[in-house]
Amino acid sequence: MSSPQQARAQASAITSGRTAPEAEAAPASQLRTLFDRPRLSPGQRRIAQYLIEHITEAAFLSITDLADRVGVSQPSVTRFAAAVGFSGYPALREKLQAIALGTLAGGPVADDESRGNELQAAVDAEIENLENLRRDFADPDRVIELGRKLSESTPLTVLGLRISASLAEYFAYAARRIHPDVRLVTRGGSVAYDALLQSREAGGIWVLAFSMPRHAQETLTALRVARSAGLKIALVTDLALGDVADEADVLFSTGTGSRLVFDSYAAPGVIAAALLQAMTDADPERTQARLEEYEQISDQHQFFLRD
Repeated sequence: MSSPQQARAQASAITSGRTAPEAEAAPASQLRTLFDRPRLSPGQRRIAQYLIEHITEAAFLSITDLADRVGVSQPSVTRFAAAVGFSGYPALREKLQAIALGTLAGGPVADDESRGNELQAAVDAEIENLENLRRDFADPDRVIELGRKLSESTPLTVLGLRISASLAEYFAYAARRIHPDVRLVTRGGSVAYDALLQSREAGGIWVLAFSMPRHAQETLTALRVARSAGLKIALVTDLALGDVADEADVLFSTGTGSRLVFDSYAAPGVIAAALLQAMTDADPERTQARLEEYEQISDQHQFFLRD
């Protein structure tokens, strides 16, 4: 009898290729593509990050207001517009307004009455994050390709420090069912360095890292150590730009729930599950063999209660 994981692995393979033409990338994804310039200055990255996080409002700001909101000079905004390929701020703002108006047209208008209480508002925010992620997944090729690469990396290192440890632990726990050598790193400093260096020496190619707010300095340092050792980095984070994102060879950026005292991670959790699915699809024979072996062991030692 197949386990639930085996049944889902067989029935839920990701289909490559785009969905219907009307599927449009999420606004944040459109902006990341628009601002994808390797030589933006730190100040320009701050402008880009602000626009990504506040597109529906920022698209209608004057150059003076935008500069004040970000804490930069007006000439900095003008130089930013030129750096991302526009003749000036008016041309950039026209593009931003087109993206913002598309966002407003595509979603419901929430007034105080329909928003409900704070708990419902937190759920609404996560629904919005998931809807944006759904648009990002309109083309699953990036997920499929990364899943294949993670599947081929032996060992595969999974890194998550501080608040990000829970996502890393979830991914590593599941990945061990389908991958022969998964190494989990949830402690920073020299412990992380040792694990990363040993993984590379053992033949590892990829590190999958999770970095959620508040972003830890030790995460950035560990990623730089991984890169210096020759490891490639796949990063799941809420940051589109910045020092942590700059270290990634492959970046999946998605929103986190920030309406409550502590953040929630619905969309990053779905990305983790999607990458696990892509790993199972990359090597179905190994997946099936490992899941069958695990089921035999779990039955023998009675790991789980009978449903």
